[in-house]
Amino acid sequence: MTVPLSSSQTDLAVVIVTWNNAAVIGSALCSLLDDLQDSDLRYEVWVVDSASKDHTAEIVGREFPAVRLLVNSANMGFAAANNLALRELGFGSAERASETPAAVFLLNPDTVTHPGATRRLFDTLMARPKVGVVGARLTFADGSFQHSAFRFPGLRQIWAELLPTAGRLIDGSFNGRYSRACYAGAQAFEVDFTLGATMMLKRAVIKQSGMFDDAFFLYCEEVDWAWRIRKLGWVILCVPTARVTHIGGGSTSQARPDSLIHLWKSRLLLYEKHYPYWKRQLARCLVVAGMRRKRRNLDAVDAEMRAACQKVIEMAKA
Repeated sequence: MTVPLSSSQTDLAVVIVTWNNAAVIGSALCSLLDDLQDSDLRYEVWVVDSASKDHTAEIVGREFPAVRLLVNSANMGFAAANNLALRELGFGSAERASETPAAVFLLNPDTVTHPGATRRLFDTLMARPKVGVVGARLTFADGSFQHSAFRFPGLRQIWAELLPTAGRLIDGSFNGRYSRACYAGAQAFEVDFTLGATMMLKRAVIKQSGMFDDAFFLYCEEVDWAWRIRKLGWVILCVPTARVTHIGGGSTSQARPDSLIHLWKSRLLLYEKHYPYWKRQLARCLVVAGMRRKRRNLDAVDAEMRAACQKVIEMAKA
């Protein structure tokens, strides 16, 4: 049973940040709006466009007039763009505290929301006082399994990604994965963090923990926020009965070397914020060793990726 709301209060605000997502934003919004209209929730949908060059903002403005559109003149990063919408919703302002929705659903533009998913997420979020964040069960575009939630990254995950590791360990708990059996059941299960592709947060959680850390331009922003939320005592759940197709890589694949640099810049920042000193030092050593190995294994003609690996090495050694 959901928590009662005042008659004037919005149940749910959905925020989608876009960057050159013209090919997928239409299907994302159509499936989301269809699901919301069947949910009996009082909702609003926001799209924050980060200076797309492929007419993403024009498509949203023309084909989805009910969606609230914010268009930035430059790409301010995923975390900052989401925070912009959260501030527009009244978060961070004592004067506008009564305006904030009961929950906020952060959704990627490369998603298709399956019928009933939004309501199941909302009901699970509101059913227990200490549940602060929920996320959906994700599948790839072809319907195949996708890990939707993870344990907080430790040294083993760095090793598994960058250094020789037995295949059976990569898809298991050694690498921060939850068992596929968890996703096969009907019960929501507790996790460290859900992917930011589908992250629904209770209003009280946002007010207590703050918003995304703007220092994360791309990647790891949801891990950092979830880490802070968990430290405050909130529970985070993955909801297998709420299903969302997540294509993945729609924006980041457009700038592969830059994406590698952003990824490891964010991960190093994450380690700096949440690891003790000794663990940070070991993490940096593993990153340097792994990037050197990756650079050696790259084809000589892939000069940009080799340069990106060198940049990550320099960041890790700084």
